[in-house]
Amino acid sequence: MSNVFRAWGRAFLSQWHGKMLMMSIVPFLLALGVWAVALYFYLQPLVDYLHAQFSDHNLFATSTSWLRSLGLGTLTSVVVPLIAMLALLPLMILTALIFIGVVAMPLIGRHVGLRHYPQLEQRKGGSIVGSIGVALGGMAIFIGLWILTLPLYAFPPLAVLVQALLWGWLTCRVMVYDTLADYASTEERQHILREHRWRLLVIGVVSGAAGALPGAIWLGGVMAVVMFPFLAAISIWLYVLIFIFTGLWFAYYCLDALARLRAADVAPADAQAVIPAEAGIHTQHGFRLPPE
Repeated sequence: MSNVFRAWGRAFLSQWHGKMLMMSIVPFLLALGVWAVALYFYLQPLVDYLHAQFSDHNLFATSTSWLRSLGLGTLTSVVVPLIAMLALLPLMILTALIFIGVVAMPLIGRHVGLRHYPQLEQRKGGSIVGSIGVALGGMAIFIGLWILTLPLYAFPPLAVLVQALLWGWLTCRVMVYDTLADYASTEERQHILREHRWRLLVIGVVSGAAGALPGAIWLGGVMAVVMFPFLAAISIWLYVLIFIFTGLWFAYYCLDALARLRAADVAPADAQAVIPAEAGIHTQHGFRLPPE
């Protein structure tokens, strides 16, 4: 695990590099634009739909009783907007993650690679199309699993654990591909995923836990409707910053693992090249005689 902590420290220092701070602007503006349009046109219809469902199925009484039993009676008046925002929150995070993966991660990988691993050959095992495919495929799987695990919110500790694992898996899947797209071959990327999967999952889970802060700010918009647009923008910006840090963390760890993998592949070849030279004695005619 020492490599995980070392990569974290290097990522923390690189996070404040001017290039990294500037890099957060484009994904932030893209995500902000998408969600400004989406919330303007679809938030109120979504709230109205949920309100109608609650009224038709007498869910207000059920939710009020449940929230009061948990000591959350103050949320009974905002239960419908709260559910709407809980439904939109994963989509907001996914949007930021995809924009970071497609726009920022190739630049992050090159930034870390050129500054700290200039000796690594770029074997181009990935592509933009592959990156989009990995992100969309992971998003589809994630949404399906996330919906299936929603009932676990009846047991909050278990729900938090499962959600953290889901976010860790998705972040790992997207970030590793994008980090190694330029530098690793397909076989090398698969080897690193296989050999380092638990450490990579730890990085993803820890980064996902850090995403709880902007999520809390986003849900705070339920209690302060007037501030909601600003809280949404702040949440998106924080998600972008967190994902850039996460990208740096994955980049340092994965490129270090790639450098070690190639060094391990080269070492046996060098040893085999040295053995014949030491196994005999050259004569003046260039023939090699076995040692006595």
